[in-house]
Amino acid sequence: MHTGRHRGEASLTSRILKGPSGFGDVIVGEALVSTDAFSPRYDLDRDTGIVSRQGHAIEGRSVVGKVLIIPTAKGGVAAGWAFYDLKTRGLAPLAIVCRSANPVFVQGCVLAGIPIIHRCLPTPDTSIRTGDRLRIDPRAGIITVVLER
Repeated sequence: MHTGRHRGEASLTSRILKGPSGFGDVIVGEALVSTDAFSPRYDLDRDTGIVSRQGHAIEGRSVVGKVLIIPTAKGGVAAGWAFYDLKTRGLAPLAIVCRSANPVFVQGCVLAGIPIIHRCLPTPDTSIRTGDRLRIDPRAGIITVVLER
């Protein structure tokens, strides 16, 4: 029986999450999942990109170049300039996936050019695990979780 793969190669399958259209280009990256809400101003060391809020679910983890998966945003207008600052210094997440985002958080991502998507089902922060490889097409509202078997 032929599986369509060569000896030593992993078989790839996928799981799809769908939601409304988001912002940004298609990206592929590794998930970093938090069970806590997130603020780029108050939860992050903006000099390193490491979550520094004591007791935060992903305390000590770097968001740099990761697809940050969070239940929701927290904080206010500071998200706009904080995301932009992180992006200009190469310390931003690759993309952000929220269970629900607020307009200021989305505005900050748009200003910084960070892809963002929210309200996908099944719920991203409970159906995606840290380390999962994701393909995100924000405009189509699709997150593909690539599973190696």
